[in-house]
Amino acid sequence: MSGAGRNVGRNRAPSEAVEPLAARRSPRVHLRLVARSRALPTVAVDDIVRRPQKGPSVLRTTQLARSASLVAALALALTACGGADAGEGDGDDTALSGTIQIDGSSTVAPLSEAAAELFQEEHSGVNVVVGTSGTGGGFKKFCAGETDISDASRPIKEEEAALCKQNGIAYEELTVANDGLAVVVNPENDWATCLTVEQLKKIWEPGSKVGSWKQVDPAFPDEPLKLFGPGTDSGTFDYFTGEVNGEEGASRTDYQPSEDDNVVVQGVQGSKGAMGYFGLSYVQENEGAVKAVEVDGGDGCVAPSAETVLDGTYTPLGRPLFIYISDKALARPEVKEFTTFYIENDESIAEQALYIPLSDEQQQESLDKVKSLSGTP
Repeated sequence: MSGAGRNVGRNRAPSEAVEPLAARRSPRVHLRLVARSRALPTVAVDDIVRRPQKGPSVLRTTQLARSASLVAALALALTACGGADAGEGDGDDTALSGTIQIDGSSTVAPLSEAAAELFQEEHSGVNVVVGTSGTGGGFKKFCAGETDISDASRPIKEEEAALCKQNGIAYEELTVANDGLAVVVNPENDWATCLTVEQLKKIWEPGSKVGSWKQVDPAFPDEPLKLFGPGTDSGTFDYFTGEVNGEEGASRTDYQPSEDDNVVVQGVQGSKGAMGYFGLSYVQENEGAVKAVEVDGGDGCVAPSAETVLDGTYTPLGRPLFIYISDKALARPEVKEFTTFYIENDESIAEQALYIPLSDEQQQESLDKVKSLSGTP
């Protein structure tokens, strides 16, 4: 999905491989949003929701409202009780200012938007602009030096990394959450409850002429098969084709592509024999319009869920989500603070954006990378 950048937060003018650091906490006192709990999530697909992206505004929730109230109350208390001490500290909280430019994956955008909302509750002088041009489009901007952070639903490709190197853009990859790809069908489809990876490949591989469900499995009805999916600039497209067809970008072309997941939902909803795929977190938002299919990656049928994504049984369609941040940007205090905040508060952010939080190991490694890249001792 393509979209213009959006200023995220309060009082803004309107304008889109997994690895682990000793969890560093900022020397200043700041409000922790949610107490961390690292028990393995057991959330089913029905409990994973992605916020609707129906317009340029960012959905504010009760949790955010409470957070804003708590921050305001804390600020008043500090003003009343510690006015004399305020000038004695390092002043980082009040001094932070500037604009942080983020662009890229529409899948990762809700995470960056949630991070921006929560961060700006504490740092109102920082303006975080989140845009969506797809993972590939985001890397083009990032490697041209147009953005500070690039949202990505897949790792950077060799040719993209080469472009960044050519332009002198050094960067680090940080894992920020987990997700899975859901294969979805029309709710009236009562035959395709589970599909093997081989069957998915038969449907989606380049040159496929499969046009009926009966061609997928003789036990299925002779129902016309209509296909919907993401466009070629999408990281979701790259990931699905790579895992299912064996090569990123290798896909039949006679399907309805769109960078807007709503178009995929509407297409699948409108035809009994339709199929599509998109991020797992989008399924519950469209409950009743589509339903997820179990996938057999070789060890039996597995339903997509937070638990099966994290424990590795939902193969091959479970995946981590990333942000890429440039060394140059991270040298700026507001970007360094935002990035550290993003990782330290990943559970609150993932829950706000309705994704699967990082594991302890993932969070630790991402924090280590932030500290290493920023030169923090």
